[in-house]
Amino acid sequence: MMQWKIQPVIDGLQQARHDWREQQHRIKEFGGRELPSKEVLKSILDSLCGILFPMRLGPSDLRQETEDYYIAYTLDHVLTELYNQVKLTLKYEKKREYNRNNAHSREPLEHPIYDQQDTLAKIIVQDFANTLPDIRRLLDADVSAAYQGDPAAHSVDEVLLCYPGILAIIHHRIAHQLYASVPLLSRVISEIAHSATGIDIHPGAKIGSGFFIDHGTGVVIGETCVIGQRVRIYQAVTLGAKRFEVDEQGSLKKDYARHPIVEDDVVIYAGATILGRITIGQGSTIGGNVWLTHSVPAGSSVSQPPSQSYIKTEV
Repeated sequence: MMQWKIQPVIDGLQQARHDWREQQHRIKEFGGRELPSKEVLKSILDSLCGILFPMRLGPSDLRQETEDYYIAYTLDHVLTELYNQVKLTLKYEKKREYNRNNAHSREPLEHPIYDQQDTLAKIIVQDFANTLPDIRRLLDADVSAAYQGDPAAHSVDEVLLCYPGILAIIHHRIAHQLYASVPLLSRVISEIAHSATGIDIHPGAKIGSGFFIDHGTGVVIGETCVIGQRVRIYQAVTLGAKRFEVDEQGSLKKDYARHPIVEDDVVIYAGATILGRITIGQGSTIGGNVWLTHSVPAGSSVSQPPSQSYIKTEV
């Protein structure tokens, strides 16, 4: 049996953790892990998909006459699991706030500082549960938009089962609903979809009904994007920031509007890059591979100029 000299490695890792926590102003903590679990959230999302679309994304042996029973049983379990994850997230955020406000304290944290977080978690989860019928109706409009907008789609069921854009928007609708209360948890939800589909939608983005992403790979939608109704975009589209502002200390500013506004009935074709807080007017069409950093009025059609081909003629 091999005998490894691991004590120096253990000591080195301990010192690295200590140095990191000092840099992050994290005082002595208590208890175990206080971060949401990606694995648990993925299970919750799978169950929520089944709750929202029981006969298509629910269990294979489900029958219509038992839909309500399945939803009641599953929803009760899922909300409890979500409550636990929200509670962890709230406690983590509260601890970060405490550490920021006590960055130079050397006193260990001996008592809980977040007694009210359990009650708040319950309110957040109940409020989220109350929005599920509205989320379902939004998703119905998204599915219909995908079916109507793609000649390769033969049924709405095919769209729901096969289209990565629909999976991404299901996750986004859920994540966006939770974003104001538990942003870290919402980011984890969005990254689960990103990993599965290659579509990166920040949970802070506001997206209207009837949204369709065709193909989808490489799509990026930034935090402060505002997207209207019946918008259609294709693969490799970026709705991003043109530049990042900094404060007086040279640190990046956060929480300011820096991504595009896309009004109703806009189509954005593959590879287009739209940057900054600009507005794409209602009913506009943005062609493939366009690089756009200025607003365009309603009804605009923006495309690349035709390429100039060089043809050598032999004489």
